[in-house]
Amino acid sequence: MSSYVGVLVSDPWLQSQTQSDRFTIGDLPPVFSKLKAFSGTFDENEIKSVLDKSYSNADEEVDFETFLRAFLSVQARGVEKSGGSKGSSSFLKTSTTTVHHAINESEKTSYVSHINSYLRDDPFLKNYLPMDPATNALFDLVKDGVLLCKLINVAVPGTIDERAINTKKTLNPWERNENLTLGLNSAKAIGCTVVNIGTQDIAEGRPYLVLGLISQIIKIQLLADLNFKKTPSLFELVDDTQDAEELMGLAPEKVLLKWMNFHLKKAGYEKQVTNFSSDVKDGEAYAYLLNALAPEHSTHVALETKDPTERAKKVLEQAEKLDCKRYLSPKDIVDGSANLNLAFVAQIFQHRNGLTVDTSKTSFAEMMTDDVETSREERCFRLWINSLGTATYVNNVFEDLRNGWVLLEVLDKVSPGSVNWKLANKPPIKMPFKKVENCNEVIKIGKELRFSLVNVAGNDIVQGNKKLLLAFLWQLMRYTMLQLLKNLRSHSQGKEITDADILNWANRKVKRAGRTCQADSFRDKNLSTGMFFLELLSAVEPRVVNWSLVTNGETEEEKKLNATYIISVARKLGCSIFLLPEDIIEVNQKMMLILAASIMYWSLQQQSDTESTVSEDATDEGDSNSVAGEISNLSLDGVSESTTPGVQDEEMPTKADEEDKDEVDGENNKDA
Repeated sequence: MSSYVGVLVSDPWLQSQTQSDRFTIGDLPPVFSKLKAFSGTFDENEIKSVLDKSYSNADEEVDFETFLRAFLSVQARGVEKSGGSKGSSSFLKTSTTTVHHAINESEKTSYVSHINSYLRDDPFLKNYLPMDPATNALFDLVKDGVLLCKLINVAVPGTIDERAINTKKTLNPWERNENLTLGLNSAKAIGCTVVNIGTQDIAEGRPYLVLGLISQIIKIQLLADLNFKKTPSLFELVDDTQDAEELMGLAPEKVLLKWMNFHLKKAGYEKQVTNFSSDVKDGEAYAYLLNALAPEHSTHVALETKDPTERAKKVLEQAEKLDCKRYLSPKDIVDGSANLNLAFVAQIFQHRNGLTVDTSKTSFAEMMTDDVETSREERCFRLWINSLGTATYVNNVFEDLRNGWVLLEVLDKVSPGSVNWKLANKPPIKMPFKKVENCNEVIKIGKELRFSLVNVAGNDIVQGNKKLLLAFLWQLMRYTMLQLLKNLRSHSQGKEITDADILNWANRKVKRAGRTCQADSFRDKNLSTGMFFLELLSAVEPRVVNWSLVTNGETEEEKKLNATYIISVARKLGCSIFLLPEDIIEVNQKMMLILAASIMYWSLQQQSDTESTVSEDATDEGDSNSVAGEISNLSLDGVSESTTPGVQDEEMPTKADEEDKDEVDGENNKDA
């Protein structure tokens, strides 16, 4: 936990526990059992049982983010056990912690140097860069959200339409909050874990939270090439198809370790590097790696040097000859700074990966290439799952979900209490029938939630049936969205929300705003222009759309401009969405529904937050500004609620349908 010293634990005993050189998941139960937050709720064995469900490896090293995730996981179980409200307490507000500004200066210096390097020519930020890493300029500059948004676009270009960023010299509180909301929602959309971080935390420049988020964004940027699509030569690391499939399911940092060990073995290094901390402290692995990758710069001086600090200095000098920017110091290597060492190795990979395109292994790449739509859906569901805050981070939906454990975690998140964890098999799972048991439980819960699962068994998930898995995830995402909407209208005693309700609400909202666009269904090809969603966004919040930036959507280029703008505007409004511009341009029915539902949820949530009570006798005209009024009018404007089925009518493709490429995976939403 040494990388995140921005949280000072006020309990001296607990503080001593968290300052050890190596702190693992297995060390947490006795620590947590002594916290006031869990006193009288859990004993040590019960806490161990809760953590075992989320973490398969008790020897996994703990950083601050993992510690926080584990705490929140146990806390959530405690809330359920006591029957209290989920929002009744917060880790950062409990008496066990206080905010302390003694952050890791090496990491701050590294991140500031990275930002100075990549954003120094930005038209807006060049007035504020370069920053001095010796000051707190970073925490001041991040407060208006512009830096956060720009950094996300460096990590994953095109994520944010910069036309949606408020870049006036002086921003009012509403504009500043828009930028921060856009930044946080976009961070989730590129794979960051945003745990217990709100716009207010960034606006206040809380150092440990700011650095934690920035480190994730930079990490995503540095590891962006560690996948088979961008670097097909990674197939050189494997010998057969099974190994290739396993490699595809690894986290990027694990792939980086595998790459590093691949070259170290060829260079004659006898040890195995398993982490970016203790295993690289002495600098020997780096010396061997650089000599193997860049023999033209090899002097063997680093290997002959006995002092670790001096060896680390020689390693960095050699790396600079490969144009690797010096974002860490010899001391950071010797101290075993995991984040900075990972960044260092990732930079070496970017500049000299030492791999060749082995034509004998191109069949692996061809065999594992998905069609574009399947890849987009996998990406969407992966990011959505990770945004839920599950303990297991998903790197590849088709590989990571096959043992059923992650699906059980997701089901427990979206439908608390639905999973009987006593029947679940915790990873690592070696016996195939144990995976089938997990997946059978997933199918059983899906049926209880009224998903359409005709002729689908747990073994289909274990076997990696992509079409059926995507269909299940679609029903799960849709169920979650409809439940959120249903919960906002719990006082109205109405029936279940349907797709037609959402379409009807959106059409009526646009019409009442004096706009002209209407959608016949979520398959309506006219949606490709983007005008309907722009008018809907403007209808729920008139200030959010700058109409001078909107095109007519007549050409493909104009459609793309509108689509990218729609996504960024929706995110800065507060919608957590994971679609891509192509989904709007091609009118992906599933994503159109989720986009409209997200906007509807935000709109009704704003009304719900401002209402203290809802009038029992509200009229059609009189209740137009209330949640109850919005719900009661859903069927009044020409769309019958029965024309589009709810979750209970959802059809999932059977195995006999799998070859039909025109079938819509996992749904049978008829045109309204």
